[in-house]
Amino acid sequence: MSQPPPVRASLFVTCIIDQLYPEVGVSVVRVLRRHGVDVDFPEGQSCCGQPLYNSGFTQEARRLAIRTLDALAGSDYVVVPSGSCGAMMRVFYEDLFADDAENLERAQQLGSRVYEFTEFLAKVLGVADDVTGDDAAGGDATGSEKVTYHPSCHLLREMRVRESPRRLLSGCSGVALVDLPEAEQCCGFGGTFAVKYPHISEEMLADKLATITQSGADTITACDMGCLMHIGGAISRQNLPVSVRHIAQILDGEQA
Repeated sequence: MSQPPPVRASLFVTCIIDQLYPEVGVSVVRVLRRHGVDVDFPEGQSCCGQPLYNSGFTQEARRLAIRTLDALAGSDYVVVPSGSCGAMMRVFYEDLFADDAENLERAQQLGSRVYEFTEFLAKVLGVADDVTGDDAAGGDATGSEKVTYHPSCHLLREMRVRESPRRLLSGCSGVALVDLPEAEQCCGFGGTFAVKYPHISEEMLADKLATITQSGADTITACDMGCLMHIGGAISRQNLPVSVRHIAQILDGEQA
């Protein structure tokens, strides 16, 4: 009997991972390949345009978005290890090209193929199907690495990805998922928000660190390196005994 053709997906790696955390991109590719995905990396990709879009530079954001549309035009699926960039492409490109019928259609076609990393594992590959609801709620942390999960704002509120990260973490050997109090509160990063409103951002970050400490976790994870960079900086400055890892690194089996 012939084998079904492999699932083909393109990695949109994001600026932060490309420039600052390439090891996260490596883990994403390894996890996808482990599950039989034929991964490629379109070299024409650049920034998705979100920082410019959020700052009101619409025309400049459109130029980057068109470059993204061109680079990913031939991709069956696009996997993005960031809910923030994924939301830009799937949700906000439609607003960006609302008065441009040709590129609006291209944006809608791309948006239908864009998946955040954990969403792709769960919805397209069915990786989390064998994890029960009870398991996904967290379990006994005895003898395991205690991991708590921060749901980033764009992933949760724009892409509507809520359960797949927790279900995937709960299925990891040697990982005990522990609850993060007030988990859905923003960490205060918000990209340009942290630059425009640093004092508000600092207070929000302080609240997030307090809940991480309250959770008793050994590791804080998320699906966005922007949030983790923000949280990790504060953890480092305060010398807290908590490691910071993208969810792909945990699923890849990397040690803290």
